[in-house]
Amino acid sequence: MNRESAINIFKSYTDNYDSSEPKVALKIEHSFKVCEIAEEIAKSLDLPDEDVELAWFMGLLHDIGRFEQLRRYGTFFDAKSIDHAELSADILFVDDFIKNFDVTGLPKDWHSLTELAIRAHNKLNIPENLTQREVLFANLLRDADKVDIFRVIAEIPYKDRANFKNVPQREEAREEIMQCVKEHRCVPRTFERTKFETSLSHGCMAFELVYPKSKELALAQGFLRKIIQNARLEANEKECLQLDLLEEELSKSLHKKIS
Repeated sequence: MNRESAINIFKSYTDNYDSSEPKVALKIEHSFKVCEIAEEIAKSLDLPDEDVELAWFMGLLHDIGRFEQLRRYGTFFDAKSIDHAELSADILFVDDFIKNFDVTGLPKDWHSLTELAIRAHNKLNIPENLTQREVLFANLLRDADKVDIFRVIAEIPYKDRANFKNVPQREEAREEIMQCVKEHRCVPRTFERTKFETSLSHGCMAFELVYPKSKELALAQGFLRKIIQNARLEANEKECLQLDLLEEELSKSLHKKIS
């Protein structure tokens, strides 16, 4: 496919939103980062050139609904607005924005796989009964998204990427959060979280990275370590012990110390 043309079409869509608004600019940058990371992961798996292109394309469009989510609801917090992955897929495949990419040479047989991967990229688990190829691309996009989310969380101040108000306060993370750490799994979004528990939840995302290249990138960029360091700045003694456990379990999962 013609990447330059695909990028121009994507930009023509995002031009409908104010890129001087930090949250809009954040998601534009995130989209380009994810398509680059997806390409790296795909190449590390020795996928054929066409599949590398497909991975890149999925990364470019995976969050296209974020802009409309922000316009409608003023937040990126799905629980307070709308599932952004479903909105992204609906814009592309229900509203048929995907047809604009026909001029890029987009193969028609990419449509269903792209839709599936985009709808699944933010879910706690991918759907059951998928084909091997569907599992591959669903996990690839999820990994690429997580790897760059670590950068966003580490670099962007909490107040600039979240519109959380009246968050609960506790002296330490609850046991159900820490059980996710011990069991090496993501924290369900249905759990109400303190700011500290949110930091733990962000770290837990690394437990579910699937591909070796994804884990390598997450460690090499240093943002996962920075997330934990930032959490320590405001943590009390009990919370610091919980961060110690998170670091220990992440090191086991990623097969390398993160500190």
